[in-house]
Amino acid sequence: MLTKGLHRAGLRGWFLHAMSLGSVLLCVLLWQRAKTVDQDERGNAERRALFVGLWPPTLWLIGDSIERHERPSRRLLG
Repeated sequence: MLTKGLHRAGLRGWFLHAMSLGSVLLCVLLWQRAKTVDQDERGNAERRALFVGLWPPTLWLIGDSIERHERPSRRLLG
């Protein structure tokens, strides 16, 4: 039901898949940046990178669900 509304609002599966891959890149960049900050701020920076690292599977699965609404339904005849 939620994915049907997102599809009607104009969101497409390929867009969420691209966002998922982009969030992997963002996670790596944040993790790399966490290694360059001083020791007092490192814990917060690492937690931020881990938080962003939780996004890719969620975005990918929502994209898959929206793609189901994009494809014509195939029903078995008989």
